[in-house]
Amino acid sequence: MADQQGAIAPRRKVNPILKLVLEMGPLALFFIANVKPALFNPMAERFLPPAMFEGANGNVFTATAVFVPATIIALAAGLIFTRHVPIMPLVSGAFVIVFGALTLWLQDDVFIKMKPTIVNTLFGIILLAGLAFGRPLIRYVLDAAFDLQPEGWRKLTLNWGLFFLFLAVLNEIVWRNFSSEFWGAFKLFGTTPITLLFAASQVPILMKYEVKPGAENETITGEG
Repeated sequence: MADQQGAIAPRRKVNPILKLVLEMGPLALFFIANVKPALFNPMAERFLPPAMFEGANGNVFTATAVFVPATIIALAAGLIFTRHVPIMPLVSGAFVIVFGALTLWLQDDVFIKMKPTIVNTLFGIILLAGLAFGRPLIRYVLDAAFDLQPEGWRKLTLNWGLFFLFLAVLNEIVWRNFSSEFWGAFKLFGTTPITLLFAASQVPILMKYEVKPGAENETITGEG
C-alpha cells in the first residue's frame, strides 16, 4: 500500500552507539591527529611526502590525511549497516573528500578550514530558499523520522536555516583568528555541543506540532 503523501517511510533503526561512532568518529580522529600528529605521521608518510607534515601547518595536513579516509570508511559503514546515508553526512562527507584532497594536493590548509563554512552556508541557503518558495525542506536535510504539521516544518526550516548560516559565520571567525589547533578542537568541542544545544531548543516545536497517529486528517485552525 502506498504511503500517504508527506509521510515518512519506515527505516531501519540504528544502534545509537554505532550511529555516534559513524557520525563523530572521523571528527574525533581529526582532533586527535591534529593534537598528536606523531601517532599518525608514520602511516601518512607512506602515501604523502614526509616534508608536508613539517612546519606550522603540518598538524593540519596530518589530521586531514586521517580525516578523509576515516570519512569514507564511516560513509561506507553507514551504508552497509543501515542501507541508508542521510543527506547531511553524505553532502558533508563529499565536501570533506574534495576539500581534503585539495588541501593535501595543494598543501594549503585553507581548503579544509573553509569546508564547514561552505557546507553550512549551502544548507542554510537551501533551507531558506526552499522556505521562500513554500517548500520547507528541513525534513530531508535532517533526515527526519517524525512528522509535523505544516507550520511546524516551516518554523523548523527557518530556525535551522538561520542556524546553519550562524555556524558558517562562526567557523570563519574561529579559523581566521585562532590557531589551527584551537580550530580543530573547536570543531569537536565547540560546534558539536552548540549544535546539540540548538537541536534541544527545537524540541518544543516538535512536541507542539507533532502529527499524532490518526490525526492526519484533522483541520488545523491555528497555532494553539
